[in-house]
Amino acid sequence: MAELSAGSVSVNSIQNSYMEQVRRKRLYSFIALIIFAALMVSGFNTAAARNGGSFWGGIDNFFDYPADVVGEAAEKFAELPAHFVTYFPALVETVNIAAVSTLIGALFAIILSLLSTRGLAKFPKLVGVFRRAMDIMRAVPEIVIALILIFILGGGPVPAMIAIAIHTAGALGKLYSEVNENADLKPVDGLSSVGATWSQKMLLAVVPQVAPNWLSYALLRFEINIRASAILGFVGAGGLGYELKNAISWGQGRYDEAGAMFILLFLTIVLFDQISSYYRDRLVHGAGEGGH
Repeated sequence: MAELSAGSVSVNSIQNSYMEQVRRKRLYSFIALIIFAALMVSGFNTAAARNGGSFWGGIDNFFDYPADVVGEAAEKFAELPAHFVTYFPALVETVNIAAVSTLIGALFAIILSLLSTRGLAKFPKLVGVFRRAMDIMRAVPEIVIALILIFILGGGPVPAMIAIAIHTAGALGKLYSEVNENADLKPVDGLSSVGATWSQKMLLAVVPQVAPNWLSYALLRFEINIRASAILGFVGAGGLGYELKNAISWGQGRYDEAGAMFILLFLTIVLFDQISSYYRDRLVHGAGEGGH
């Protein structure tokens, strides 16, 4: 009976402790929600006070521009196929920027990830340095890097490619290093015992284990980079975004061209999203089945 009583006390104490944690979590969530709401209201009021525009005063006009674009595109629906043909080369340029920057960024990410993974790094004392370098590379937005490079190199696809590649190397390097940490080190130890170099150990023992996940993340990043390359076109980095900016800046009369470019970009993103999702699913699940 004493044991049952002690067990009941233990269960009750655990239950009370759990309920106390739940109540505390709800309280913290409620406080965070109040702070968020207060910051939002304060931000809107500050914008209105500084003549930056009133959110509530302009919300009625929120759909005016999309309505104008859709309306003019509908009126000139017969001209859309010709616009698709006209701007298809710009779309190809956008996809090429994304593809090349993803490839270059992924290659640098592989090197950075291997140098920043504890237990695998060639220079263990510099692991922190390589990790901070990746933090900086992904902390600076692509558009900021592109604006600096456009000032130095001039407009065109090259600044966009370099900017996206730098950000991609930092983002993928972080993901790759987390994948590397789950690699089995027994093959590495086996190669070490026969005198293999660091490069040989990485290539023969680590890469075969993590390559499917690397490719999966690279495909996901490629989707993101297509959007990024289109956005960078607005700052003079070429591609479909540059043509879209010109059409939008012209205003009424070229909204049908802007609508055609929106459709092209949307269909391209959906297409590559479906393709990369299919291959990412095959890579990840195929690797899992092979492991079993």
